[in-house]
Amino acid sequence: MKQKIESLLQFYLLATELKNKIRNGWRVWNIDRERVESVAEHIYGTCILAISIDSQFELDVNLDKVVMMLVLHEIEEIRIGDLTPFDKQTKEERRVLGKQAVEDVLSVLDKKVEYVELIEEFEERKTKESLFAKMCDKLEADIQSKIYCEEGCMDIQKAENQYLLKDSRIQKLLEEGAKSISDLFIENDRPIFTEKVFENIADYVKENELLHLKK
Repeated sequence: MKQKIESLLQFYLLATELKNKIRNGWRVWNIDRERVESVAEHIYGTCILAISIDSQFELDVNLDKVVMMLVLHEIEEIRIGDLTPFDKQTKEERRVLGKQAVEDVLSVLDKKVEYVELIEEFEERKTKESLFAKMCDKLEADIQSKIYCEEGCMDIQKAENQYLLKDSRIQKLLEEGAKSISDLFIENDRPIFTEKVFENIADYVKENELLHLKK
């Protein structure tokens, strides 16, 4: 009993470090905001988004499984941090680092194999639940980027951001019509939105103000 309690608390203490890890993507874009969301807040947002979409649209997914994937999908960041597309690691290098980190963090749990397999399923994106979860992950970040842009704390024209605009990936999106940081987020993620509902939501987010919807 003592060992089980200590193991679960060890995992809890590790996992909840994500409450204090700031999402680096906002820092990359030199956000001007006193408080920026943590990785844990992003995870919560993805779960709420999944619940909301499941409520409004019949997409025939196992929501319990989706939420479990979303709760666990950032576990690797406890060890490797919140890497961004602008970091030096390749996708394959990040994949290897992430897998090692996941296995390390989950090693103290009795259900570690089950949870590792769930994260692997999320990463491979071959099942409808993993696809749904991945789209929620990306769309939540897109929505948050739009909110920060509406608040005026992220500006694509900010002097500190000019070096980012020289990136070939960013230049391509700008040439295709992106005008704001939130546009860049949405258009970069658009290929992932293979379910029409997600594409429609992304379009609404891009074309409309969001903050007035809070009542």
